[in-house]
Amino acid sequence: MLSDLAGPALGIASAASWGAGDFCGGLASKRSPLMGVLAISAAAGAVIVVATALVLREPAPPPTALGWAIAAGASGAIGLAALYRGLALGRMAIVAPVSAVLCAAVPVAWGAIAEGLPPGSKLAGFALALAGIWLVARSGTGGADGEGLVLALVAGCGFGGFLVLLHLGASGGTFWPLAAARATSCALVLATALVRRRHWAPARGALPLMVLCGVLDAGGNVFFLLASRLARLDVAAVLSSMYPASTVVLAAALLRERVSRPQGAGIAAMLGAIALIAG
Repeated sequence: MLSDLAGPALGIASAASWGAGDFCGGLASKRSPLMGVLAISAAAGAVIVVATALVLREPAPPPTALGWAIAAGASGAIGLAALYRGLALGRMAIVAPVSAVLCAAVPVAWGAIAEGLPPGSKLAGFALALAGIWLVARSGTGGADGEGLVLALVAGCGFGGFLVLLHLGASGGTFWPLAAARATSCALVLATALVRRRHWAPARGALPLMVLCGVLDAGGNVFFLLASRLARLDVAAVLSSMYPASTVVLAAALLRERVSRPQGAGIAAMLGAIALIAG
């Protein structure tokens, strides 16, 4: 029984870690250029992952697994670029919820193809979870126009692709494939900043938050990989994709931000979904 719950528990831990990382990254972005936050947090996470791989003496992954991991890093970077472009243009009302739901939906579709459909109770849990993710991530500001929808689709497919590709790359280990993915994301962010000549040098006072963001994000990745080994990929992905709830709860607890009624309903839906998925 406990072994059956280990995968879902790790998926929830992944969501908590990713959500806390987003919270730290959001605070850091108020004090420092966004490109700098992304680059430093990605680099910090990569250093932690590489150090862990060396300490545990994890064998080097085969070329195929490394290729999947590099593709995962590129997919995640594309998703981030589309997300932040949409947010910068004020399309939060459509970009945030659609990208968050697609992040979970893409691995669910992949899981159905690769592993077959899960039991009906889990399908109901997936549906309830997707509704909850939408409600928590949705904002009342911004326009739901064509450009916003395109950016949301690109961001969601990028993030969902990251989860699927990282899962495939993890067939060759845990920490080295993850290090390759994070290094790829970091390199692409820096290249984008240099090509577009954006100021990205981080503010010194925000460095601790950036490093913490990177550590928490890397921790979320590790939890997700472990969850996807102990449970179906779609189960691990849907539970991990509940990270917006963690961000909202932290903002309410630490910054006294108000939780709206739709967000509260979304969190309640997610709790119900966890019971169905883990049951």
